[in-house]
Amino acid sequence: MTLASALRPYDPSVLPEVTAALAARAGEYDRTGEFPADSIQVLHDAGILTATVGRRFGGAEVGHTGALDLMLALGEGDPSVALITAMTLAFHSGQASRDLLPADLYERILEESVNGPALVNALQVEPALGTPSRGGAPATTARRVDGGWKITGHKIYSTGAAGLRWMIVMATTDEDEPRVGSFAVDGRDRGISIEETWDNTGMRATSSHDVIFDEVFVPEDSAFGLEDLASRRPADQNLGPGTALPAIYLGVARAARRWLIRFLDSRRPANLGTSLLELPRFEAALGEIDLQLTTNEALLRSLADQADRGIPVSKELAWGAKTLANRAAITSVQNMVGLIGNPGLSRSNPLERHLRDVYSSRVHFPQEDTVTALFGRQAKASVASGR
Repeated sequence: MTLASALRPYDPSVLPEVTAALAARAGEYDRTGEFPADSIQVLHDAGILTATVGRRFGGAEVGHTGALDLMLALGEGDPSVALITAMTLAFHSGQASRDLLPADLYERILEESVNGPALVNALQVEPALGTPSRGGAPATTARRVDGGWKITGHKIYSTGAAGLRWMIVMATTDEDEPRVGSFAVDGRDRGISIEETWDNTGMRATSSHDVIFDEVFVPEDSAFGLEDLASRRPADQNLGPGTALPAIYLGVARAARRWLIRFLDSRRPANLGTSLLELPRFEAALGEIDLQLTTNEALLRSLADQADRGIPVSKELAWGAKTLANRAAITSVQNMVGLIGNPGLSRSNPLERHLRDVYSSRVHFPQEDTVTALFGRQAKASVASGR
């Protein structure tokens, strides 16, 4: 299977132009909370939505370092669009390295990706279960019927819900010996309804609404990864260096920094005779911000490069780097607001939007409590072993 001549080519040189196009719409999408369809179309036209499609399928198979650059740029333009995009890129990247979907189904998804955005996301989180990464079986059920399954259930925090072409739904089968697995649901099928519940302070245009499935038919060959519930273990959350999502929020901090420098340069109090940008106090503050952002970006880049070279990145390094990068992004934007006072919280300026968006870095798995507990357990174990 190859669609090399049909998939839109991806050229990293277009990223500055794409970032600017996203940034021009980001404020309005934040205000309305609407699904950012126009911005997603920009990414399709630039070949970004299929940048991680495997070479064996005719794609560019952009690696972890390339994806990091993408997320930094898209996060700087509009992090909501970046997060929606990250889900689709992760799906294609997974298929490039291991056959998750049956070949015919994946070929169909690629064919749809030629003509327009074909967004994909895995829907796993539920009201009672929370995230399956912490264990447990989904309440969403797959009932066996002739020729396949019927899916019934309720998923929450479904990023990109309003624009998803394919929903990869985690469900528990109704068999005598239940299994848990994934079911590729056509987002246009009858029985799917979207409840517009997403009304968060930040990342408002991610369209992370609730999705309700009511007896939605899924063909037999659209089910995969089924495992016995009794012997199933939580999914491995360390399938790579984990650099894409924290890069989005470093991108947000980049955008905030860019705006701050322009703001300081434009403020020229009569008693100073120069711009605020020239004052030692602001120079030192900007230096601290750049120290945090550049070093954490370099940390993520080193792990992405390591993974691209085929060297496994340990869970501890991946989780630790994500935590440090998120902290740097949050602290930097908070400090920017503190530097300028009221203008930093004015809705007429984008800095307050960047502040709201960057706080969302804390919600992605693994959360800080999980990471610090992991390092704490290892510290205790090292004492016990005499290391």
